[in-house]
Amino acid sequence: MRARHLSCLVVLCLLCSGCASLLKPDVSAEPAALRPGQYALDPDHAALLFKIDHLGFSKFVGRFESVKASLDFDEADPTAARIEAIVDMTSLDIANDAFAATLMGPGWFDAEAFPEAVFHSTAIEVTGENRGRMTGDLTLRGATLPATFEVVFNGGGRDRLRGAYVVGFSATGRISRSAYGIDRFGALIADDAAVVIEAEFVRKQRVSP
Repeated sequence: MRARHLSCLVVLCLLCSGCASLLKPDVSAEPAALRPGQYALDPDHAALLFKIDHLGFSKFVGRFESVKASLDFDEADPTAARIEAIVDMTSLDIANDAFAATLMGPGWFDAEAFPEAVFHSTAIEVTGENRGRMTGDLTLRGATLPATFEVVFNGGGRDRLRGAYVVGFSATGRISRSAYGIDRFGALIADDAAVVIEAEFVRKQRVSP
């Protein structure tokens, strides 16, 4: 009886493994995999991090948990793609609630007065088969300045779990914190901050007229 029970478990595991392989999307990084349409960010599969040198000892890392973004892409003119993103500045997570509250205070991000950071792309330059350079206007702490990100298209494919077509990107950029009025302890903490983005966008379903 025990052997029979174990054999059933083995069969069940094999079936589950088979199902998992069937559910795994066929992701392609070919340019054709970046299909045209309007996309919305999947917030469950996105990360927005910043890294800044701290006293020369390490890179201090922070993460914003709440980000909304949209992508509008036309394969006939990739350089005309448009991305808009809104970051909830009150969603800062550094694994230390008290210090996070300090950083969201008036001496730093001043999230009460400026609860959102907004990015609007203004230009896209194709720099490689699956790479590009995105320039746009970043509004942070009431100041709007140009910002540039190096973008890698990781791939696109039909995701059966989400029931939609999905594309994924990685992006990196650098900004001057003092340019946005975040200039405390300039002699101790680097002015140059690295921004790291991982994002998956889900294509919106087209509605037939």
